[in-house]
Amino acid sequence: MVFIIVAMIALTVYAAFRLARDGAPREVIYSAVPDRPCAFGYGMAWLAIRTRSAREVIEALRLIEPVPCNWNSGIGAVYDARLGASHVFVSPPVGDWTFVVGLPLPHPMGRGFVDKCTPLLVDLGGRFPEVQYFFSYPPIDFYAWARVRDGRLVRAFAVTDEGIVWNKGRTTKEERGLRLKLFELRGVEGRKGDAGGEMILLPTEEHVMRLANRWSLDPTTLDGVAADPGVGCIAMVPGAWRAERVRKIA
Repeated sequence: MVFIIVAMIALTVYAAFRLARDGAPREVIYSAVPDRPCAFGYGMAWLAIRTRSAREVIEALRLIEPVPCNWNSGIGAVYDARLGASHVFVSPPVGDWTFVVGLPLPHPMGRGFVDKCTPLLVDLGGRFPEVQYFFSYPPIDFYAWARVRDGRLVRAFAVTDEGIVWNKGRTTKEERGLRLKLFELRGVEGRKGDAGGEMILLPTEEHVMRLANRWSLDPTTLDGVAADPGVGCIAMVPGAWRAERVRKIA
């Protein structure tokens, strides 16, 4: 079921991308007045890239028609039902980190779909010292995180209400510190949940944010970070990011 839901989200993203690219009926004006970081993270996907150059990030991701945009407009856009389906926000640097925020980022979707997340992260890892990926989406109990250091994918993990769909590399000490190893179990034998079915242990949004804080920065606390006002960019995502099912060979 989760793959059907994620596929529907992916199709919506692609449809919105085509609409935006072919010409939306109205123009959106983004504020380019420098401002300080805004919090985000809940119900969202993002990259944390160790660089202070948003321009290099935009080029590496091959984003389309980037437009200067401050934090308030950018985060507002990626949480908007229409704009957020086809756009990502590339932030000004916060310390040594630049964020790429938006649900259109490729997601790990299991064996039935082409893996577009891992190649993207590895490619970015060849350009930047460290790249981190996080995804937290409670409506479908989907939580994921990954880390690339010095061009090598050292950890990647994703779990849904149907189980683990992405598990590469060894569990990191930061995950173990959060007791996340417990959540790799599908259920607890001999125990029943309130609904009478098998009890399934899953991470929560708070675990994702706490892990992000240990690896880089917790995005839900950025509004309290001391940082100079800045301007990032809002841009459309490449069509190549859309989800694709694995083609079966007859």
